[in-house]
Amino acid sequence: MSRNYGETWVYESLVGGIPGLGISRTLAVAIQFLLFQIGVLALGWYYGLWDAVLAGTVAVLVAAIGSVEMHRLGAANRRLSTPPEHKRLLFGSSIEIVLGVLAFIALLTYVIAWDGTLIERLFGPNPPIPVVYLTLLILWDLTYRIGTSWWSAVVALWRAVNVDLSPSEASRVRRLDAENIGFSALQLVLVPFLLEEPILLGAVVGHVLAVAIVCSAAIALT
Repeated sequence: MSRNYGETWVYESLVGGIPGLGISRTLAVAIQFLLFQIGVLALGWYYGLWDAVLAGTVAVLVAAIGSVEMHRLGAANRRLSTPPEHKRLLFGSSIEIVLGVLAFIALLTYVIAWDGTLIERLFGPNPPIPVVYLTLLILWDLTYRIGTSWWSAVVALWRAVNVDLSPSEASRVRRLDAENIGFSALQLVLVPFLLEEPILLGAVVGHVLAVAIVCSAAIALT
């Protein structure tokens, strides 16, 4: 199915918008995973930060699976016979990236101003700049997925209230909403690394619960 401007996530449009670069979704996700993972392993080895490699690997894996889910949810939503307003709201508004930016800024605020010692605990008193750079890049990837899941849930609730669907399509969107719950719940694999960070732990768990509640409401109203 062709994808027009305004009918994709910002993430989906990045690679597709580069002239002359035509790669499959699978290859794009594989490249993303390999680049991040090689970076985690190489920097962990070079700077002797092996304690951080496991957490970094899990974060990279979550980001890669999140990319797969974004492709799945995006393609499935485009196949729906919902009115243009639904797809324009879901994709064309690009609100998911705004929410991702807000989540990322909140994370940086916590790291810099609220806690102030998280980076030191992770990487020592003099954290290497390349390590911090890669860490923030991976964290941005994760917070963007969080923003996408939030916005998908909100639009799902709007769709449930405002769009009439046939019984067969209603069943499809319920499965989509359930999949979005799973998409957000994927973040819970990070919980073991957040046990000493109660605020971040609460933020991740709260995000998952919020998406589950809104999507469950959408499922019930569809």
